[in-house]
Amino acid sequence: MTTGVSPVSRRFADYFVICGLDTESGLEPDELSGENFEQSPLRRTFKSKVLAHYPDNVEWNPFDQDAVGMLCMPKGLAFRTQADSREPDFHSFIITREDGSRTYGFALTFFEEVTSKQICSAMQTLYHMHNAEQYDILHTPTSPRGQEEPRLRHPRAQPRPVLHAAPAISRLQRFNSYDISRDTLYVSKCICLITPMAFAQACGKALQQLHRAVTSPHPPPLPLESYVFNILYEVPLPPSGRSLKFSGVYGPVVCQRPSTSELPLFDFAIGEMFDLLGVENVLQLFTCALLEMQILLYSRHYQRLMTVAESITALMFPYQWQHVYVPILPASLLHFLDAPVPYLMGLHSNGQDDRTKLELPQEANLCFVDIDNHFIELPEELPQFPNKLEFIQEISEVLVSFGVAPEGNIRSSDSQLKRGALRSLDAVSDKRNGNLASPLNSYLLRENVTIARLQALVKRTGVSLEKLEVREDAGGNKDARFHCDEEELKMHQLNIHVREVFANRFTQMFADYEVFVIQPSQDKESWFTNRDQMQNFDKASFLSDQPEPYLPFLSRFLETQMFASFIDSKILCHDDEDKEHTLRVFDTRVDKVRMLNVRTPTLRTSMYQKCTNMEEAEKAIEMRVMKIDHPALHPHLLDMKIGQGRYEQGFFPRLQSDVLSSGPASNKWAKRSAPAQWRRRDRQKQHAEHLYLDNDQREKYIQEARNLGTTIRQPKLSNLSPSVIAQTNWKFVEGLLKECRIKTKRMLVEKMGREAVELGHVEVSITGVEENTLIASLCDLLERIWSHGLQVKQGKSALWSHLLHYQESKEKKSATPAGLGPPGFIHDAERRKSDGGGSALPPLKVSLIQDMRHIQNISEIKTDVGKARAWVRLSMEKKLLSRHLKQLLSDLELTKKLYKRYAFLRCDDEKEQFLYHLLSFNAVDYFCFTNVFTTIMIPYHVLVVPSKKLGGSMFTANPWVCVSGELAETGVLQVPRNAQEITFECQNLGKLTTVQMGHDNAGLYAKWLVECVLVRNEITGHTYKFPCGRWLGKGVDDGSLERILVGELMTPSAENDERMCRTPPMQQSPGMMRRFVTISPNSKPKLNTGQIQEGVGEAINGIVKHFHKPEKERGSLTLLLCGEFGLVWALEQVFQHGFKSPRLFKNVFIWDFLEKAQVYFESAEQRDGNPDENWQSRVRHFCRFMRAINNTSRNIGKDGKFQMLICLGARDHLLHHWIALLADCPITAQMYEDAALIKDRSLVNSLIRVLQTLQEFNITLESSLVKGVGI
Repeated sequence: MTTGVSPVSRRFADYFVICGLDTESGLEPDELSGENFEQSPLRRTFKSKVLAHYPDNVEWNPFDQDAVGMLCMPKGLAFRTQADSREPDFHSFIITREDGSRTYGFALTFFEEVTSKQICSAMQTLYHMHNAEQYDILHTPTSPRGQEEPRLRHPRAQPRPVLHAAPAISRLQRFNSYDISRDTLYVSKCICLITPMAFAQACGKALQQLHRAVTSPHPPPLPLESYVFNILYEVPLPPSGRSLKFSGVYGPVVCQRPSTSELPLFDFAIGEMFDLLGVENVLQLFTCALLEMQILLYSRHYQRLMTVAESITALMFPYQWQHVYVPILPASLLHFLDAPVPYLMGLHSNGQDDRTKLELPQEANLCFVDIDNHFIELPEELPQFPNKLEFIQEISEVLVSFGVAPEGNIRSSDSQLKRGALRSLDAVSDKRNGNLASPLNSYLLRENVTIARLQALVKRTGVSLEKLEVREDAGGNKDARFHCDEEELKMHQLNIHVREVFANRFTQMFADYEVFVIQPSQDKESWFTNRDQMQNFDKASFLSDQPEPYLPFLSRFLETQMFASFIDSKILCHDDEDKEHTLRVFDTRVDKVRMLNVRTPTLRTSMYQKCTNMEEAEKAIEMRVMKIDHPALHPHLLDMKIGQGRYEQGFFPRLQSDVLSSGPASNKWAKRSAPAQWRRRDRQKQHAEHLYLDNDQREKYIQEARNLGTTIRQPKLSNLSPSVIAQTNWKFVEGLLKECRIKTKRMLVEKMGREAVELGHVEVSITGVEENTLIASLCDLLERIWSHGLQVKQGKSALWSHLLHYQESKEKKSATPAGLGPPGFIHDAERRKSDGGGSALPPLKVSLIQDMRHIQNISEIKTDVGKARAWVRLSMEKKLLSRHLKQLLSDLELTKKLYKRYAFLRCDDEKEQFLYHLLSFNAVDYFCFTNVFTTIMIPYHVLVVPSKKLGGSMFTANPWVCVSGELAETGVLQVPRNAQEITFECQNLGKLTTVQMGHDNAGLYAKWLVECVLVRNEITGHTYKFPCGRWLGKGVDDGSLERILVGELMTPSAENDERMCRTPPMQQSPGMMRRFVTISPNSKPKLNTGQIQEGVGEAINGIVKHFHKPEKERGSLTLLLCGEFGLVWALEQVFQHGFKSPRLFKNVFIWDFLEKAQVYFESAEQRDGNPDENWQSRVRHFCRFMRAINNTSRNIGKDGKFQMLICLGARDHLLHHWIALLADCPITAQMYEDAALIKDRSLVNSLIRVLQTLQEFNITLESSLVKGVGI
């Protein structure tokens, strides 16, 4: 935690504050706290004031009156009568300064009798007014709804004079009233300590003892001023690794601080969080916090909000929450929930309203935690924390050993009245949260709470109890050795156990993180200027080492601000001396894990390794509590005038400010630590010189690096003027734009891979998981932009809600004039010239509404958030995101109706820049819709394009096609002979790879010359072209009735039939081959042997690269084998080189040569049985494959058979053997010229060597390539 302990602040507490009712200014309603006026006056809130604070100011921590006033009494003043309960209430709070450093506050709120006559009569008057209004309503005959009506009245409506009917009044009096003659009025007051470090237990005790001093019948031994002076000026902060004891009014107070090698200071009860929420919910909340989602905690108790917030952030060690952090959100700052940034905030509930009444601006990415009701609402698509089950098991064992029920204790929630309803609701909500629903038997609980919890746990989690020792309460034999009470010691022990288990998870998961940190190559100054564009961690390599189940969580976690800041501080701190405390502790642990495991840095195991160093950490705490290192000075009489320091019992007085305004003139502990401090300064100075960075500079860097991705760290806690609110909103708008710029740039850099390397980024090919993560975070950013400044929230997704409004308004408009085509269509002039380089496919119309309808028709997507995300993915895949959003926002009337003036979407310049950033996505191809929605039904359109020269008009046979993709294939589809196109619907095929096409050879003219086949996905608009350029028919070309065509995606811009170029190439385009013209297999190309060798090398190289990519990122292997310049083409060139030209009018194919070779081998084998066994087995293989292909029932021609042989040979790693066989075969001598490549010994040997590289790869062929061959 950044506690911001300045070097000057070595005092335990900086300020002592008293807040409460200012009798001079009287009763001021606290309108900002949002209480409605039909509440009875005792239930309303009134403004509280800071009545006094001592001293006036300290230079290292200027007193922030607004913030302290708001947080000491976040709900303002509360009034009670003698009939109400008036227990004192303790809560802590935190003030975060703009630079991220923190100050803690600890407040004790109690009730004092109101002595001021004016205040009492003001309250009486308010009651008269209130009763008159209530009576008025009860006796209005027109209102059948009775009590419902007050909401409709104007809050300040003047009461009409009416006669009071007795029965109504008695009903009202029972309803918390106040009568000045018989009731005593009490008002809340608060005493508070402001401290640089969070010693919650010690501060709580000190304040309780001060309060007891004024309420007890006997005055305390010394005036109150002595105790306050002591804690402000004479009690130091305990040094690291030491404990400190100082005197409260009635007893000693002990606090202790961890050493620099232990986990940072944490003094809240983690056990209480588990008790309130249960392990499962805590882990879900923890996951949301690590992924920097918006988190809203909700409770009636301020201390619970603070405990949960501080516990969750403490468990993140070594990472630190980098965004807005307001564990207690004062009522006057509720507009801050509109913040379009990640936040962790705590909202006070009044205990009456339930969750449904809570209007939150945005919920697409919100984690809502109702602490009092043991309930948590999670954002969609939350990945699972790695090893979740084992982790829960390990935490549960720790909790059980301390007698805390892992499923949480629903009885600690305070909705006693709702218990019946809660039982049933709890079962539902717990199932929804993945909690195991088993409310424990209440009678058992009455017998023995802990035993019952243990039994329930054993049943459910299977934790074996033999291994667990449940700690016996040390109550009976209170150990005199310990200087703090045993409850507190137990809390510290449980805290350290749980924190060690969590810290150990990160130590295990990131044991090798240092290997992947990218040290900047340039100097710090330029590194810093380009910080937001630089990669500081090799994410792709790190993720490729991780077990598969970790990836969904880790890929998102590595994108967070907290992870980036952690790595930044690692880069900026070179040696141990100048590392931040958390980093130093973490690195020491990581080193230890690596020494213990002695595993290679890259080899990962998903073996779950439990935490082993809990005992050691616990011992350190016990040692400090056993032997107190620093006793502070005792409180003593101050130099006060006679009569000062007296007070009235039951009232906390204003203290004498003259004696409390400054500390003692000399201070022994301040002096003592000075030389040590200077020595440390010198040492830091030397390091800084060594790094050419002085300490302040480094601080500045780390601080700025932290603030990079965050726009605004904290709301300013002041009484908010409209100008302050406007300024805050302006900061948000700027921040959203900056985040959009960084995100789009990052996504493009990742996607473009190679070009990015030249820009100084690391060479990485983006992984599927990573791409998904980046797109999900873009969807999240869009949701935050769309929910900024909303007038009224509708549905969980602000973006989808806006789209629906747009759809509705367009459909209304289009219903009136006829003949304008479907709504939201852009007319033909504006159609994309996409889809169909020279093809006859009619272009798809660009339509925002049509794309919405596609999403609405997908039954698998149930929620608004899901629909919005699917729509964004589809628009990105179609390269229309920027255009669609521009169209959506061009309806200015609608935008005005939905958004407030300050909203991002109504800031014109920023909106334009935002759309411009999104436009850059059009430079790359995303398949983020096709690859994610793999099970949905998609319509496809197939068009067969016959040759223009010999049109298919006379063609009499019945054609068919079968389309295959990375996910599935269609089976045989008949194509109408005259139409030559069909549209069909089937489950998502993924990226398309091959089309098999053929005909049944029926009729008189069954010969067909096909130019190409075009297939279009009718939802995404992707069009694939499958070039053919060959005949299908008996006695023509190679006599084939069917062909396997390999296709590739067409780029929208290409309007000619040239070779297409794709941005993320599914296959690396061979560098040298571009100068060749594409040839039809019959016009023999005149390639020289060098070019042919290069072609083979490039084809093999493409396949090798394919297998070196992670499995999920590989493109189409079919394309690399059978596509343009693929392996089949390259080997075809080898066999065609020097092939003797045939007689006139007769084509000779490579297959003819292979068949002759087969006949020769079979007869040679029978004739002289070659003694070489190797030769025999190669021959046998070759002949077996040739026979199998020739005997297939498919009507494939000679070139198709050659393709099949090459594919099977590559699959079974036999190609190099066959080349060697054929080179030595006498048939070769007859059919090839002397200069042929296959007759050149050295060239054949190098070809064999190149083909051997395929042996290490496991080549799996698409079923369309080998259909009908049973090998």
